[in-house]
Amino acid sequence: MTTPEPELRWGALGRRKTSVARVYLTPGSGKWNINGRTLGDYFPRRSLISHIQQSFTVTDTLGAFDVRARVNGGGLTGQAGALRLAVARALVIVDETHRKKLREHGLMTRDPRAVERKKPGQPGARKRFQFSKR
Repeated sequence: MTTPEPELRWGALGRRKTSVARVYLTPGSGKWNINGRTLGDYFPRRSLISHIQQSFTVTDTLGAFDVRARVNGGGLTGQAGALRLAVARALVIVDETHRKKLREHGLMTRDPRAVERKKPGQPGARKRFQFSKR
C-alpha cells in the first residue's frame, strides 16, 4: 500500500484598512475562488483585478497557481489590497527568490492608512461645526 502524496499548499494572510484576506496557493492553472466566487464575479472593476494580480505579473507566475481565498471586512478596495498583500506573502513562501522583486515594487509592505476616528464635539474626524458669531 502506498501513502498518498501530501497536497502542496501555501497559505498567507493580508490586511488593508479593516479587511482581512486569507489566501491558499496550490499549483494549478490560475483558477480563482474568493468566498466561493470567481475573481471577476467578486471584483467587478478591472482596476481592482489588475491590482490583485500585480504580485503574479511581477514574478511571472500568472496562471501557475490556483488561488483559494477567504476575505471579510471593509469594502471592495480594502479587500483587494488585503488580497494583494496575502498573495505576495504566499509567493514568498513558495519561492524566497521572489521577495526581492516584490519588495522593489512595494508589494510586501502593508498599507498603514486607515480611516481617522471621529472626535467628540465635532461632526467628523477633521470637520468642525459652522462658527456663528451671534
